Parts: sequence; C-alpha cells; structure tokens
Amino acid sequence: MATQHNVLVIVGSLRKESFTLKIAKAFAEMAPEGFKLEITTLHDLSFFNQDLEAAPPADWVKFREMLQASSAVLFVTPEYNRSIPGVLKNALDWGSRPWGHSVWGNKPAALIGTSVGAIGTALAQSHLRNVLAYLDVPLMGQPEMFVKHDHNRIDASGNIIDDHTRKYLQTFVDRYVDWVKRHVSAT
Repeated sequence: MATQHNVLVIVGSLRKESFTLKIAKAFAEMAPEGFKLEITTLHDLSFFNQDLEAAPPADWVKFREMLQASSAVLFVTPEYNRSIPGVLKNALDWGSRPWGHSVWGNKPAALIGTSVGAIGTALAQSHLRNVLAYLDVPLMGQPEMFVKHDHNRIDASGNIIDDHTRKYLQTFVDRYVDWVKRHVSAT
C-alpha cells in the first residue's frame, strides 16, 4: 500500500479573488496520487493573544489539529508592503504556541507566491524563510517559486493557460513531492 501524504496548503491572503488561492488550487491539481492537499485560508483564525493559551479558542484548536494531521506544509503567500501578510504571521504564531508545544517543528515545507509585481513575492518569501527557520521547519530551497500573475498566464478562474508557466509550476510540484517523500521517510 502506497504512503498517503497529507499536505496542508496555507493561503496567506483573505481576498475573495486571491491570486494566491488560485495558484494553490492549480498546485493541488498537479499533485500526484498519494498526495492529498487540503487548502486552508485564514479567514476564521482569531488574533493571537497569549492570554488565551490556557483556554484556547476553537479556531485555534482546529488550526493546530489540521497542522498535526498533516505530514507537510505548503505556504502560498502574497507580498504586502514587502513582507508577509499579517494573517499569515498570526497563523505562524498560533501554531508555535504554547511555548514548547509548537506544531511546526520538523514538518517539511515549501514556499510559493504570486503577485502582479515585477519581483513577485521575493521579499515576503525571504521574511517567511527567517520565521520558519526559527520554528525548525525544514524548507525546500530550490527551485524558488515566484509566479508573476497576469491574465496571459493564469485566467480569471485560476487556470494556468500558459505552457511555460505550467511547466515551471510542474517542476516545482515534482521537486516538492520528492522533498516531502525524502523528509518524511527520514523521520
């Protein structure tokens, strides 16, 4: 029986027509058999407040349970003001608490981002890498994935309509699958 890898795909945008949500869905469609991707947005995750750790809110418990049930994580982030969105940082904080009980450690992950800007999400991903290093998340280093979102590459429904973009993303998907398999089999 083949191993089932449950991947939690965390979308760092709350926007209804989010480019990051569209690229997350495209990624999920390219995943091979044996990889179950659960896409989650952060709409319902309350703000981190250390005072709530003793009696955590239900949304915090649910988010942590989704992370614990996953064998890997894929972060899909936009770039806001040259960094990660506040909702994504909030999720990172919730998953790391209470102190000594982080659910992030040793969970293989990768980053992908899309934006209309010329440098994509390079700076947001750089900031995210710093936080994830502290949280002991083994990150796939290459290939880095910055997708320039435009209507000639990805249509309004989120379908990849450009062959070059599709091949670029498939290369990333294939490397991520290998990364997860290698890391999970080593633990």
